Amino acid sequence: MIRSIPLHHSAPLQLPLFASSCTGAAHSVQFRLKPQGKRAPGSSSSSSQEVFSETKQGGVKICTVSAFGRRDQDRVLEQEAPENLDTGPMLKVVPGQAFPLGVSEVDNGINFAIFSQHATAVTICLSFNERIDDRTLEFKLDPDDNRTGDIWHICIQDLPRKNVLYGYRIDGPQGWHHGHRFDDSIVLLDPYAKFVEGRRYFGGENKSSGFLGTYDFDSLPFDWGDDYKLPNILEKDLVIYEMNVRAFTADESSGLASSIRGSYLGVIEKIPHLLELGVNAVELLPVFEFDELEFQRHPNPRNHMINTWGYSTINFFAPMSRYASAGGGPLNASREFKEMVKALHGAGIEVILDVVYNHTNEADDVYPYTTSFRGIDNKVYYMLDLRNNGQFLNFSGCGNTLNCNHPVVMELILDSLRHWVVEYHVDGFRFDLASVLCRGPDGAPLSAPPLIRAISKDAILSRCKIIAEPWDCGGLYLVGRFPNWDRWAEWNGIYRDDIRKFIKGDCGMKGSFATRVSGSSDLYKVNNRKPYHGINFVIAHDGFTLRDLVSYNVKHNNANGEGGNDGCNDNFSWNCGFEGETEDANIRALRSRQMKNFHLALMTSQGTPMMLMGDEYGHTRYGNNNSYGHDTALNHFLWGQLEARKRDHFRFFSEVIKFRRKHPHLFSRENFLGENDITWHESNWDNPESKFLAYTLHDGNGEDVYLAFNAHDYFVSVSLPSPPTNRKWFRVVDTNLESPQDFVLDGIRGIGSTYNLAPYSSILLKAKLENELL
Repeated sequence: MIRSIPLHHSAPLQLPLFASSCTGAAHSVQFRLKPQGKRAPGSSSSSSQEVFSETKQGGVKICTVSAFGRRDQDRVLEQEAPENLDTGPMLKVVPGQAFPLGVSEVDNGINFAIFSQHATAVTICLSFNERIDDRTLEFKLDPDDNRTGDIWHICIQDLPRKNVLYGYRIDGPQGWHHGHRFDDSIVLLDPYAKFVEGRRYFGGENKSSGFLGTYDFDSLPFDWGDDYKLPNILEKDLVIYEMNVRAFTADESSGLASSIRGSYLGVIEKIPHLLELGVNAVELLPVFEFDELEFQRHPNPRNHMINTWGYSTINFFAPMSRYASAGGGPLNASREFKEMVKALHGAGIEVILDVVYNHTNEADDVYPYTTSFRGIDNKVYYMLDLRNNGQFLNFSGCGNTLNCNHPVVMELILDSLRHWVVEYHVDGFRFDLASVLCRGPDGAPLSAPPLIRAISKDAILSRCKIIAEPWDCGGLYLVGRFPNWDRWAEWNGIYRDDIRKFIKGDCGMKGSFATRVSGSSDLYKVNNRKPYHGINFVIAHDGFTLRDLVSYNVKHNNANGEGGNDGCNDNFSWNCGFEGETEDANIRALRSRQMKNFHLALMTSQGTPMMLMGDEYGHTRYGNNNSYGHDTALNHFLWGQLEARKRDHFRFFSEVIKFRRKHPHLFSRENFLGENDITWHESNWDNPESKFLAYTLHDGNGEDVYLAFNAHDYFVSVSLPSPPTNRKWFRVVDTNLESPQDFVLDGIRGIGSTYNLAPYSSILLKAKLENELL
C-alpha cells in the first residue's frame, strides 16, 4: 500500500495503478502535489521530504484505499498547483517480485527488491535529478503486499530504463543493545546496486555527496569482439603485478591527457609498460565503489588524507565510478572497466581483483557512517557481540566485521563474485583479510567455513584464481593452514619475512631461506596442493616499498596523522648504513645490490611470484609503510623516474622476470621439488653464522641453473659444481656488477671451477652448450 508520496515534480502527478500477473484489480490514483517548499498540513515534520497525511486538511482530500486493488474505492489527493509547473510522468505500480534482488527489468516494468529481516517499514526513493532531495518520489511499501518472507519488493512501470537514481528509507526496532541501527531519515544504497552514483571526480569538493543506486537497461551489451578470448594462464605460470588503478597514471609524468589520468582508460595506455616488464597478471587494489573522502566526515587527525587504496567498500557490485575518465560517472566507469579488461586480455595479461568482503565503509558506533548495510539490517550484515550491548566485533581493524557466513551475506558475496566474472570477465580474486571469512557470526573460527567452501565449489568461479590473505586483525593467522579445498592459494607471509631476514644478513636463516625458495613444502605440500598455491612476495602495497626496505630501519609515518602508531613495526628491513636518502655512493650501490638480490630470489623461487607497482624503478615513500591516505607522488607511479632508470634498474628487473617465464620447467613447476630436481651445495646447515647458500636446479635435459646467495659482509670463494655433460657454466646474473653486466641474456663464458662472490650479492649461472642461445 502506498502510504506516502513526497514531491518529485512540483506539479500534478498521475499514477494509474493497474493489474499485472500479481493479484488485485486495477485502480486509478491521481495526485496533485503541493509545490516545492510548502508542506501539506498534517504531514510529518520529521523529514525534509513532502509527505501528505491521510486526513482531509488544508484543501487536501484523501480517500483511503488499497493501492493494489484490495478495495473498490480510489484514493485521490487533490490540491491546486501553480499554473507554471510542469506535468510529471505517468507511473503505474504493482507489488512486484522478490527475486532477483536489486533492480531488474521485468515484463511489466522495473522491479526493485531488497532484503531486510528486521525492518518494519521500507520506502523506496526515486529521483531523476543528481541527488535525493525535496523533489524525490517515495513509495512506502505495504508489508502485506510488498513483502515476501524477508524480501521487500515493488514494480514500477513507465520509469525510464536508465538515469534514475534510487535508494531506500528503512525503519525498524530501535534497540541498539539488540544489534539494530535503523534510521529512516537516511536514504540507503541498495547492496545489489550494479551502478553507484556519487561525486563524479576523485577527491572532489562535494564531500557530503550521498551514494545512490542507478541502473541501465537501455544500452547495448558491451562488444567483447569476435576474436576475444580469455588468457587462461596456468596458475603455475603467473607473474603477478600488484597495482593501484588510479596511482598508476594519476601523476602528470604519465604523459596522458588530464581527462584519463588515474582512470581505467589510463591503464590501457600503459599496457606496453606491463609487457616490457614481463608480467602476465595484474592484481588491482580495490575497484569496488568506495568513498575516498571518508576520513573527512568529521574532525580527526586523519582528515587531511584521501583514501587512495580503497579498502573501505561501499558496494560489492559497482566499479569505482570515479575511475571513469573525465568524470563520466558510473555507467561510463562500467564500460571503461570492460574496455580495460578487454585490452589487458588482448595483451595476454590476466586481471585479478583485490576484494574486501571482511568489512565495509560504515565504521563503528563511535563515528558511524550509515550508507547501506548498517541501516538495512545491521543485525544480519555484521558480527555483533550481543552479550555486550550489541557492539560491533572488529576483526578487520576498521570498526566492523561483515557477517560473512550468515546465509544471506554469503549469498551476497557469491552473487558479487559471479557478477564480476560473468559481467566483467575478471580472472580471479585476492581476498583481503580472508581469515575473517573463516569466522562464524560470533567471531569464532570455523574449521569448514561455508563461504570458503561455496567459493571453492562454485561452477562459475571454477575457472578463477582465488587467493587468500590468510590472516586478520583478530589474530587468526592461517598461513599454510587456510581451509582451501585444494583450490585456494595464499599470500605467503612467512616467505616474505624469511626472505627479508636472510637477504639482509640475519643469523640462522639459511635453512628457512632454502625452504622458501624451494616452494615452502612445509606449508603447502598437503593433500593436492601445489607450489603455486603459495603466492611469494617480498613487497606488497602495505609496508615498505622495495627501495624503502633497503633504506630505512624504522617506519616514518608521521604524515598519516596517527602519531606514528599505524603501520607494521616488524619490517625486517635494513637501511644499509644510513637512515633514508643519501648521496653516499657505497651505500647507494649496496642498496641497489640488495634490491636486485630480493628480486632474483623472488623470481627464481618455486611458487607464484608477486611484485609491487613501482618497484621496477625503485619507488620510495620515504619510509612511510602505511601510505593508504596519500593521493600524491608518495603513491603515484612516477614515470619520469622510470625513464631515468630504464637502462639499469628497470632493465634488470624486466630481464629476470622474462628469464623466469622462459624457463618454466625450472621455476614454475607443477609439483614440489624432488631429490632429482635440486642439489643443495651445502654441508653447513646447522651453523647459525652461515649466511651463504648455493644450489642447482635440474631440468632433466642438462639445462641446469646454479644459484648462490651471499648475505655475508665479505667475499666468499665459491667452489662450483661440475656442469652437466657437454655443457659449460655461463654467467647470466651477478648482482654486484653494474648494468648491463648484471644481467647478460646469452651468458658470459669462461666461468672456471670457482667464483668469487661479492658481499651481499647473488649469481645465476646457466649450463648450456658452447654456441647455444638462452
